[in-house]
Amino acid sequence: MTSAKPRVLVLGAGPAGIAAAYRLSKGKAEAEVFERAPVAGGNSTSFQIDGIWCDYGSHRFHPVADPNVIGDVKALLGPDLLLQPRHGRIRLGGRWIHFPLKLQDALLKLPPAFAASLIGDMAGKKFRKKSTGPRSFSSVLYDGLGPTISENFYFPYVRKLWGLDPDKLAVTLAERRVSGSSIGKILGKMMRMVPGLRGATTGRFYYPKKGFGQISNAMVEAAKGQGAAFRFGADILRIERDGTRVTAIVTREDGAEVRYSADQIYSTIPLTTIVRLMDPPPPPEVIEAAKAIRFRGMILVYLILGTKQFTEYDAHYFPELSIPISRMSEPKNYNSASGPADRTILCAELPCDPGEKWWDMSDEELGRHYCDWLGNLGLPVKVPVIRTETRRIAHAYPVYDLDYQRHFETVDNWLSTLEGFLSFGRQGLFAHDNTHHAFAMAYAAADVLTPEGKVDRAQWAAHRREFEHHRVED
Repeated sequence: MTSAKPRVLVLGAGPAGIAAAYRLSKGKAEAEVFERAPVAGGNSTSFQIDGIWCDYGSHRFHPVADPNVIGDVKALLGPDLLLQPRHGRIRLGGRWIHFPLKLQDALLKLPPAFAASLIGDMAGKKFRKKSTGPRSFSSVLYDGLGPTISENFYFPYVRKLWGLDPDKLAVTLAERRVSGSSIGKILGKMMRMVPGLRGATTGRFYYPKKGFGQISNAMVEAAKGQGAAFRFGADILRIERDGTRVTAIVTREDGAEVRYSADQIYSTIPLTTIVRLMDPPPPPEVIEAAKAIRFRGMILVYLILGTKQFTEYDAHYFPELSIPISRMSEPKNYNSASGPADRTILCAELPCDPGEKWWDMSDEELGRHYCDWLGNLGLPVKVPVIRTETRRIAHAYPVYDLDYQRHFETVDNWLSTLEGFLSFGRQGLFAHDNTHHAFAMAYAAADVLTPEGKVDRAQWAAHRREFEHHRVED
């Protein structure tokens, strides 16, 4: 290499890839990003439907982000980054309760029998018999929260999201998805929402004026200004290696193969895809482990309505199994948008894998079902339905089944033996995290690059241990 700075190829222009390029290009390395899609952002990009900025589901930038990360995002967006109050609701016991949970709302609106059961679970926790046998998502939740909130909220919700029974899901999911492992902790979070006790950002979130994807777009432009290059529409054919050294990637461009070499290849694409692209292939046991790793798909259903606003809420959460969608958001309520005045959009998140009945339905069919579901929940669509649009994501969430850890470690351990290669981000580390976590991982990946173009493996291992403490913010 003739350059004084290391050269790094970044695979994938989702949040982790973008943030890595941004951080690396601050004088640390020459960064070039390869992305198959025509735009940056991955599932965190935004787009317009009828003049309304929409996201791939419900996205927020949470104030609990690492100070370096949130400082950069604020600097990049300036006044376009809004601090918005969270104003959602969730159905519990057949009633609507504010989400995030507020103490006064829970006391007044929870069905008396439901509230009494919760109090009983809390009072009887020390006397409750602990689960026996192998630990799973269901046993950890049942022991910590008790039967009422487990069986009426978490258990049906995860059945819907991941398509598996709670006892078929790993403990890791409980550790990463459930921030309150006891009713006492949940009550503590509710107390912090009480006026006079909450901080300046408690119960609030950051959101850009032009959709969540504005964060990615601003970071891409900043990275370009620092010298980073982005190649969109890049079809990666293979990742070449010589023994334990990854040497280059090969892409197809205008019908011809083009080879790119570098000091390091930083990958944020799914680790299952990495295994498939490796040339020569990994050992058979690694290939088999990668085949066993699963991702959950998602259909985003956008119902375009002829009215200014459908509800005052930014998001609705549906844990019950009687309705297939898990969450509904109204994009205009996220950024306080003023127009257009004659329409709004409702975005439903429908967990669904390719091959399931919903996956191949037409947009019109899904729209009709969507209206029926809302009607059954007491939210009838009485305004004109202009049309329905959908977006399908085959790899929306990693599936933490009981065998995932063994399969993941087989792949991860082998990838960790490769020189000149580093895998991170949601897809690269099979981590169900928020965008600010992806940014933090990317910053860590950039920071462990040495001036000689090597990766400080001891420092990276320390960061990996920090990543294990990431907790998803809903």
